[in-house]
Amino acid sequence: MDIIAKSQEVEKNIINWRRELHQIPEVGLNLPQTSQYIAKQLKNMGIEYKENVGVSGIVGLIRGGQQGKTIALRADMDALPIREETGLSFASQNGNMHACGHDAHAAILLGVAKVLSENKNKLKGNVKLIFQPAEEGPGGAKPMIEDGALENPKVDAVMGLHVGSLTDAKKEGLVMVSYDSMMACLDRFKLKLIGSGCHGAYPETGIDQLLWQDIFYPMYRL
Repeated sequence: MDIIAKSQEVEKNIINWRRELHQIPEVGLNLPQTSQYIAKQLKNMGIEYKENVGVSGIVGLIRGGQQGKTIALRADMDALPIREETGLSFASQNGNMHACGHDAHAAILLGVAKVLSENKNKLKGNVKLIFQPAEEGPGGAKPMIEDGALENPKVDAVMGLHVGSLTDAKKEGLVMVSYDSMMACLDRFKLKLIGSGCHGAYPETGIDQLLWQDIFYPMYRL
């Protein structure tokens, strides 16, 4: 199978899927329009899938013609609460925006799904297609995993990608691959500062919580 030629054949499909998804961006765990759109495309391809995995996630499954391991391909599909002002013909109209490329991620995975499903008899093992909500927060991976996204059949490895110029190696058409950790994940913590007021002329009689905030905040930013 000439995988490059097959990929080029679905290029127009991927562009169309991405632009249609770009017009219906949704935020968080509940993505009714986006999930419905993804499910419709998988159904049209004849791929078996489960909806509402971890609230609104979708898991498709392509069973290969030979026994083997199960590889999962993962794409996020949520957007950000940002008003789009690009003026594009396919711009969002609902107040949200796919400003982080998740519309492209979902469209790319649909393209991969189409190529693999049309050549599934040549595959050794299975391919799971994981469309995840809430990558931007509050965290859509955990509820999908807890809902069995990586089971039946059990997933042996997961691969994903991210579009964009995220490093200094900015070159159109360049694909970078990492076999280990590639990007760090953010983390959050809450800090409650309790102080005791006093007269400004006698600061030594109080506990100034604003001073502690000035100390901790720069450390947090580091």
